[in-house]
Amino acid sequence: MTKLKKTSRTKSSDEALNAGSGQTIVQPNVNDNKVTSISDIREQTHGERTVQVDDEQRIRKAFVDKDWNEIKIADSWQIFKVMAEFVEGFEKMSKIGPCVSIFGSARTKPDNPYYQMAEEIAAKLVRHGYGVITGGGPGIMEAGNKGARSEGGRSVGLNIELPFEQFHNIYIDPDKVINFDYFFVRKVMFVKYAQGFIGMPGGFGTLDELFEAITLIQTKKIGRFPIVLVGTKYWQGMFDWIQQAMLEDEHNISPEDMDLVQLVDDAASAVKIIDDFYSRYLLSPNF
Repeated sequence: MTKLKKTSRTKSSDEALNAGSGQTIVQPNVNDNKVTSISDIREQTHGERTVQVDDEQRIRKAFVDKDWNEIKIADSWQIFKVMAEFVEGFEKMSKIGPCVSIFGSARTKPDNPYYQMAEEIAAKLVRHGYGVITGGGPGIMEAGNKGARSEGGRSVGLNIELPFEQFHNIYIDPDKVINFDYFFVRKVMFVKYAQGFIGMPGGFGTLDELFEAITLIQTKKIGRFPIVLVGTKYWQGMFDWIQQAMLEDEHNISPEDMDLVQLVDDAASAVKIIDDFYSRYLLSPNF
C-alpha cells in the first residue's frame, strides 16, 4: 500500500483554509507515546502494573518505523547480549556433573502435595548421586532446589527475568544461580547439562520445556534421556489426546514416540526410572 505524504502545496492549502481559525495543524508522530522501558510504563500508569498497558505499548512499538541504522544497532547489541548469556551459562554449568532438570509451576504453594513431592524427588536424586537443575523461581522450582540443598547436593537455578514476576529462590547454590533474559538460551542450559528430566504439574512454561526435550530426543538431536512426568491425573488427559488425535487420527507422530515419556505418581518411582536408565546404559554426563 502506498504511503500518502503531504506535499508543500497541500500543506500550504491546509494552512490557508485554517487561517484565522486559531488552529495549528500538527502532523502526528508515530513515535509519540513510545515506551522505551518498564519505568516509562510505570510512570504513565502511575505505578499500576497492568498487563493491558504493557501489551498496548508492545503493539505500538511494533508499528514504529525504524531506519536501517536503528535496526542495525539494536540487533547488533542484542547479538552480544545473547552471546554473553551463553558464555556465562557454559562457564557456570560445565563443571556441575550429572544432573536432572525438574520442571514445574511457579505458582505451586508449599502446602501443595506436588510441592512436597518435588522436594522429596530432589532429595532422593541427590542421595543417588545427581544434582538438580530448576528454573530457579518459586513453586515447584523452589521445592526442587530446597530438596537438593537439604541433602547437600548441587542445586542449580536457571532464573528467567520477567517483568513484575519471577525472582530466584534462596535454595540455589550461590555460584550456580544464572539469570537469563532469553527463554531460548535458558532452555539450551536445561537440556545440554541434564541427564534426565522430571516434569511436575505446571503451565505453559512447563509444557514449553517438556516438549523442547521431547522434540530434541524424537529428532535425535540429543540422547534418549529419560523423561518422567509426575501426576497421572494431571498429565493423562493430554497424553490420551496425543494418542488419539496426533497418533491414531492424523498420524503426525510414530507409535514409538509414545514411549519417550513415562507417567508416575510417587517420588520413588520417578527416581527409579532415572536410576534404571543409568544402570542399563552406564552413561557419563553429556558434555
